Parts: sequence; structure tokens; C-alpha cells
Amino acid sequence: MKSGDLKKRLSSHRRIVVKIGSALLVDPAQGLRRDWLAALAADVATLAGGGAEMIIVSSGAIALGRSVLGMPRGGLKLEESQAAAAIGQIALARAWAEALGAHGLQAGQILVTLGDTEERRRYLNARSTMATLLKLKAVPVINENDTVATSEIRYGDNDRLAARIATMMSADCLVLLSDVDGLYTAPPATDPDAEFIAEVETVTPRIEAMAGAAGSDLSRGGMQTKIEAARIATAAGTAMAIASGHIDHPLAAIDAGGRATWFHPHGNPVAARKKWIAGALEPRGTLIVDDGAVTALKAGRSLLPAGVRRVEGTFARGDAVVIRDGDGNEIGRGLSAYDCADAERILGRNSREISGILGYAGRAEMIHRDDLTVKKV
Repeated sequence: MKSGDLKKRLSSHRRIVVKIGSALLVDPAQGLRRDWLAALAADVATLAGGGAEMIIVSSGAIALGRSVLGMPRGGLKLEESQAAAAIGQIALARAWAEALGAHGLQAGQILVTLGDTEERRRYLNARSTMATLLKLKAVPVINENDTVATSEIRYGDNDRLAARIATMMSADCLVLLSDVDGLYTAPPATDPDAEFIAEVETVTPRIEAMAGAAGSDLSRGGMQTKIEAARIATAAGTAMAIASGHIDHPLAAIDAGGRATWFHPHGNPVAARKKWIAGALEPRGTLIVDDGAVTALKAGRSLLPAGVRRVEGTFARGDAVVIRDGDGNEIGRGLSAYDCADAERILGRNSREISGILGYAGRAEMIHRDDLTVKKV
């Protein structure tokens, strides 16, 4: 997809990440907005039924927990936020499981921090878990792990987290449901002359200057963090929309052409990820492979242990490695599913033997095709 090409119908996308803000899910006086959540779950089910893979990034654990505990409005101390999150995460997971379950969808809770999307070993673990859930037709429901996070408990992290999840999972669309229906030339709550912006081709300093501050006591994000999320997502080939969540069936409304600000992607998510693996990471080691593996890799398949003949260098799981044939020609690069010591132990062996050799059930692939780029001849 070239920059400038934009699909505005959600149902035209294959993998969609939806971020829901705390203020949409939780009423300060009444607690969880169950009717609204039920309507949103119906939208998710409709899109999933049409073939889209759905991922939810749900704020609300702290907001819901403080509502359950009867904490006063206003700022909370760190330990109070963590205590509220401990209560709220249980309630939030149950609410999502019930709402999605009403449509025959299984919800899988994943608690992460930004570090899980940055440190490559944890990145591979998180990506693999989410990919497996999607393969099993479940809906990953992701929330920041606020019970143990410290610096992460601050405004806006779930906007950026959602963008990082979208890029991690090579999603082609990210939707941020917000207190406002999109980006304006100025904060519409304070400037009656603010003009709505329907599309953003590129996030520029001028676009960044239009962002305001957080809009409510429960929301940790503001337009500034949404613009930063747009920068992260679009650079990785993911289209992004900001739209209001203050209506029932907000995703259905967007899919029908409802009001939203759309940010154009640059390239496509798969190509962007391959480019990152090919050129942005410093290789830590080398895998020498046989001719059969070379043929399989050029056909778009994963690299299996059976095709590896030699391991060179010192690398950890998640590190980038170079793949070479027996003559030393570079075939490609990828993220290793094993550290160098374990890779040495299983090279040349059938994937079914891995558990017996290592004493644990590792990945079937030395490098999964999603974590691999093959050099063009």
C-alpha cells in the first residue's frame, strides 16, 4: 500500500487492533458501562465473523478498581494505583470474557508493559502468545500490567502500547476509541472555531502542535499521545483511526463511514517488519544451512532445526542472526527462537525431538517465517 492509499472500512482490514479508553468503559459513579461494552463486543463479533482477526487493548483496570473500592476522584499515589489495578484487572477480564462470550468468542487476557514490546526476548514471547490466540480464533484482550509497573503508570501509555501491539502483530489497522471524534486544528472543548481534520497524510510538527491535553480524570491519554501512537503505527505500515466511543456500536459506525480521523500508513505492516529485521538490527550470530533449507526459505517457509548445519557467534533468543548457505552466501536474516547454546544442541534434528533434547517444549522453528526476511537475488 502506497502512502496516500487508505481503506476506511474496518471490514476491509485483515487484522485490527482496537484501543478503548478508561473513560469509555467506566463511569465514575456507576462503574462499568455494561451496555456500551455489550454493543462494542457485538461490533467485534461482526468484524471477526467477516474474517478479521481482532485484538483489544483495553484501558480501565485502575479506573474500574478505584470505582469498586470507592476511591475518591483525583490523583492516586503509586501504591494506590497498583492496588486499584489489582482489583480492576480481575473485574475487567471477567467483563470482557462475558461480553465476548455472549457472541461465542473466547477472550484471552494478556498483561504487558511497554518493555514487553521493546526487549526482543519478551517481544517474541508476547508475539507468539498473541499469534497463537488468533490462530485459535480467540480475541486477545491486552492491558498494561499496572499492578507491578512503576514508570509506566502515567498518562497515555495505552495509546502508545496499542500502537506497539499493532506493529508487533503486523496489524493493518489500529482504532483508538476516544472522548473526541478525531483530530481538530485546536482542542474543540476550548476553541469553538476548531476545524475537524478527516485525513492525515503524514504526522508533521504542525499536526503535533494541534494536540491538546488529557480530557478526563479517568483518561490517562490525550491527543498528544494519540498523535505519537499514529507516528509509531503509520511508520510500520498500519493505518490508524481516531474516533468517538461515546456512541453505541462505535466500530460499526466507523465501518459505515462515520466520523473519524484517518492516518495514512506508509508501506504495509509485513514489509515494514521485514525491513526492520533486514536492516535495523545488528546481527549477533550466523546460522549455516543446507541446500534443502535454502530452497524452503526461498519458498517462504520457516527455518527448521533440521536444516541448520552450523551455529556461529554468541546470541540470545530474540537476537538477529544471519543465515548463510554452505558457500557463505547470505540467504537472509531473522530473529532466532533459541539462544546459541540450545541452537547448537538441536541443529540437524527433527522438531519433534526438541523437547527430549532440551527438556522443554520449544518452538518448532529455529526462525519462524514471520521473523525472517530472505535476501533477493
